[in-house]
Amino acid sequence: MPRVKRGVIANKRRKNLLKKAKGYNWRRKTNFRAAKEALLKAGKYAHRDRRAKKRSFRSLWIVRLNNALRLHGLTYRSFIALEKSKNIELDRKVLSELAKDNPKIFQTFIESIK
Repeated sequence: MPRVKRGVIANKRRKNLLKKAKGYNWRRKTNFRAAKEALLKAGKYAHRDRRAKKRSFRSLWIVRLNNALRLHGLTYRSFIALEKSKNIELDRKVLSELAKDNPKIFQTFIESIK
């Protein structure tokens, strides 16, 4: 009987994990233990930052909108209050893109709200 050679699955698992760690620095790309830890942390940071991205983009839209509104003699705070009172439900993303890409249309929109 031929001898049983083991470790095919284990080697495949290690090889696949090291493939995912390609591009990392120093020991983290070649050593299984270090690569495993690095991938765990990378996944944790990716999960955290997918949530943080939403917050940072919202603040960017607010800053852009505030700058555009100040050119028309309004502040962000007063504009949002006006928008709520007139039951206009355009979100900050759409409004900031409108202000950035189509200032003429944005200006007519502001005048119609005032």
